[in-house]
Amino acid sequence: MASLLLRKRTRRNLWFLNPTAITQHLNLPTFQSENQNFSVPHNSPNSIRNHEFSNSTVSEFLLKALKRVASSTTSVFCRRFDPQWSRFFGSQTAVEPSTSDGLTVERIIASGWTILDESEKDWKSHAAAVAQSIHVIKKRMQWKKLLVRLDLLTAELNKPDIWNDPVHAGRVSREHGSLMGKMKGVKAFERELLEHIDMIKLAREEDDAELESEALKALLQMRRISKEKELEAMLAGEHDPCPCYIEVQAGAGGTESMDWASMVMVMYKMWGQHRGYKVTVVDEMPGEIAGIKRATIKVDGEYAYGYAKAEVGVHRLVRISPFDSNKRRHTSFAAVAVIPILGDGSTPVQINESDLRIERFRSGGAGGQHANTTDSAVRIVHIPTGITATCQNERSQHQNKASAMAVLRSRLDQLEMARQAQMNAQHTQSLTDITWGNQIRSYVLHPYQMVKDLRTNYEVSDPDSVLEGDLDGFIMSYLSAFLDKDDNGQ
Repeated sequence: MASLLLRKRTRRNLWFLNPTAITQHLNLPTFQSENQNFSVPHNSPNSIRNHEFSNSTVSEFLLKALKRVASSTTSVFCRRFDPQWSRFFGSQTAVEPSTSDGLTVERIIASGWTILDESEKDWKSHAAAVAQSIHVIKKRMQWKKLLVRLDLLTAELNKPDIWNDPVHAGRVSREHGSLMGKMKGVKAFERELLEHIDMIKLAREEDDAELESEALKALLQMRRISKEKELEAMLAGEHDPCPCYIEVQAGAGGTESMDWASMVMVMYKMWGQHRGYKVTVVDEMPGEIAGIKRATIKVDGEYAYGYAKAEVGVHRLVRISPFDSNKRRHTSFAAVAVIPILGDGSTPVQINESDLRIERFRSGGAGGQHANTTDSAVRIVHIPTGITATCQNERSQHQNKASAMAVLRSRLDQLEMARQAQMNAQHTQSLTDITWGNQIRSYVLHPYQMVKDLRTNYEVSDPDSVLEGDLDGFIMSYLSAFLDKDDNGQ
């Protein structure tokens, strides 16, 4: 444990006890880390000089020492944390924390403690709820895979020639630090739960109702916080915190599908604005009569990609066509792709100027006094891959070129990530097959009203609210279903 709370009965103060201070005050052996065990140094008393304490007995030793401090009348002044112990606990990411009597999160879950309402003052109920949340968080983070990945990154960083390639070394170091931060945060939350359980048991042994009440309140607070942490675990992917581009393209169906594609793009603009994101139109190709053939927007905000990635796929609309004089029912399709914007510091693709073909043309639009009369629109073609990026919405050719280059870079990054992972659907889906059998969601406006996600069966009966940007229910339903479906990743 990084810190242990103990109420000193004589003065009713809460102390953060330092292991070194405890051992000095009680004339106990000072522990040193050695092969992940704590051994007694040579200057200890003969009776314990050669005795070794394994990791599993450290917490028991500390608890006994703390009880002895509790009965002492001498104050122990100590720092909050001791570096000697931080070195040990910092290296124990994979070790399962436990209480002084060996209770772990997994054992709490296996015990089948009943989870009651928050209003019930039952510490086992609160502890079980928090333990269940920790289990869900680890599952969503794919804990076992993270451990394997962390070992690989650690081995890579330990190579003597790693810094011969500073770009690669920096990328590995950043990923290693990010994983360590995520995993330490979960472990700290897990240890906090077990510490509070220890405190309740200790309070009952000492018949200290006030300390027990405080520990119970702390467990209740953890139970409430754990729900927020479950949500955070949905967005634990490497690129989830990034901003993103959302691309919409009309499917087969002419004007009907172009009008539907325009409605979908408006839906995402409103969704981004509802969440407080900055939404910018990067490129838009209008249809001949109505709607759009395709469009790209940039959504800039925290976890924009993490949320928007749930929208990747084909969206299907059923309605009475406003373009059909006979008022017949029509089915339209539009495809959505979501691309993370990684930034210059972490992009996996290097672009050579010689691989680019830059074309300039006059921006399209509705005309009138604001019609663009200069060749300021820019199209950039990456010759080796054939990937194209266009921007015509900025005020100058220079700005359009910069925006188009950013879109091109993100598309190439996406292509490289898909190639490396061999899981193209994890990042985006192809916009080429926008027809029956590929849709992820149906929007029905006639003969009844309903929007249904075909991946999760989540549905609502108010299409207007969805088309006005109320997508969080669909997004959360998909993310939780996608992350919770596989038990093997825990």
